[in-house]
Amino acid sequence: GGKEKKKKIVTNSHLKKKKKKMFLKKIIILRQKNLDAGKMAEQEERQKIPLVPENLLKKRKAYQALKATQGKQALLAKKEQRKELPAKHSLAFVVSLQRIDGVSLLVKKTITRLHLKKIFSGVFVGHPLSLKMLRIVEPYVTWGFPNLKSVRELILKHGQAKVKNKTIPLTDNPVMEDHLGGFGVICLEDLIHEIAFTGKYFQEISRFLRPFQLSMAHHATKNKVGFF
Repeated sequence: GGKEKKKKIVTNSHLKKKKKKMFLKKIIILRQKNLDAGKMAEQEERQKIPLVPENLLKKRKAYQALKATQGKQALLAKKEQRKELPAKHSLAFVVSLQRIDGVSLLVKKTITRLHLKKIFSGVFVGHPLSLKMLRIVEPYVTWGFPNLKSVRELILKHGQAKVKNKTIPLTDNPVMEDHLGGFGVICLEDLIHEIAFTGKYFQEISRFLRPFQLSMAHHATKNKVGFF
């Protein structure tokens, strides 16, 4: 008779092996997909730019603008290098540096009011309006802000009183008491204290003193506290 076709016999063990192989292949594919997805997510995370809330951004810009403005102001102040009169200083010692020939009438009047007509003469200035006047005569004078020690040394070394157009030494306590006793000043130490701390009767007591005649302008140094 004719040849019979041989049937391929598939055993159970072969089927199991095939299924296992396919299963493992699926697992490998899934793992690879998960790995790729993880890498992509990590890359996206790195590329993310943190979002700054609008109000924080505005605050940051405002702060940067403020710092820039402050920097410019500090630079301008440094360039000007002008003498300031800090509010905390109520007493200044002012010294005339040069003659005032050919100056404006306002400068002349201010110098006269400050009693600084003579070159290298010095006076204590304690009234706020008088301190403001220093701006008018700034090129012709210099000043410093003396402490108690400096005031005492100035008065002891150079201090003289003016009584009826006469010059008297400040060691004369009876004369001092006669003229300043009504202001609570009966001795030299009282006078020094009233000048140094710009007491209630500072104007009256300072007028009792003659302008200090200094031999050199270095007796007053610009913008120094206690300039001795």
